[in-house]
Amino acid sequence: MAFGSVKADPSLPVEVTSETLNVNQEDGSAEFLGNVIVVQGEMRLSAGRVLVIYNQDRSGIERMEASENVVLVSPPDAAEGDWAEYTIDSGVIVMKGNVLLTQGPSTISGDQMIANMTSGTATMSGRVKTILQQGGN
Repeated sequence: MAFGSVKADPSLPVEVTSETLNVNQEDGSAEFLGNVIVVQGEMRLSAGRVLVIYNQDRSGIERMEASENVVLVSPPDAAEGDWAEYTIDSGVIVMKGNVLLTQGPSTISGDQMIANMTSGTATMSGRVKTILQQGGN
């Protein structure tokens, strides 16, 4: 299925805003807590907690793990779930746990959604339920 009208560019900068930041120099991670908002181009992810894992030489971000009321918006679509992992280089976001995708008036729910932000596609799996709204009166 389609996800988002604009294809993402994983080379764009990632902006993270939060209430608190904890940095672990030993394992090369950063934990953002409280009203976390991650923005990359048109894509916006919000959560209560986001863990940023840097690549081995710490020259860039390898992936991010988000938890606590995760909401992913790639206009005009939005998805919410319990947990998400965003692998930066591939542009793939895996959402798990009570995933609900809203596309206009239609909704799709399931246990897991894999969204490829660079291709603008997504796959929902695990007890998928779809509510398709019919057009006009």
